Amino acid sequence: MKVVVQRCKEARVEVDGKTAGEIGEGLMLLVGVTHEDTENDAKYLAGKIAGLRIFEDEAGKMNHSVSETGGSILSVSQFTLYGDCRKGRRPNFMAAAAPAEAERLYDYFNRELETLGLKVETGVFGAMMDVSLINWGPVTLILDSRG
Repeated sequence: MKVVVQRCKEARVEVDGKTAGEIGEGLMLLVGVTHEDTENDAKYLAGKIAGLRIFEDEAGKMNHSVSETGGSILSVSQFTLYGDCRKGRRPNFMAAAAPAEAERLYDYFNRELETLGLKVETGVFGAMMDVSLINWGPVTLILDSRG
């Protein structure tokens, strides 16, 4: 499982011109699932993200997590994280999990974040979405449950 984590001042996802999910300060997550992923991968990454110290303390050091700051999560499914661009000019998405399994694990991942006390907003799985954010820092990290 791969997650692109972006610290944000605000983020929104729209589907067909209507807001599907919106947050203020917190983390914007782009979430990709591959064939070998399990609930353990989702649980591991949810815990990692909830405790990731990327918010600044009073001294300007990154010492606080989204859990400590009271920030929210905007989680958006993103199968293209598993796009392979090594050959040709068109990405190959064979490494992305089948939609039904990807949606199941994506939903499980979001529930795990909520279990950890985080407010989670989402996009619409499988939909064409317009995603916007104000990246704060900028701070962008890529997490992979496989190392």
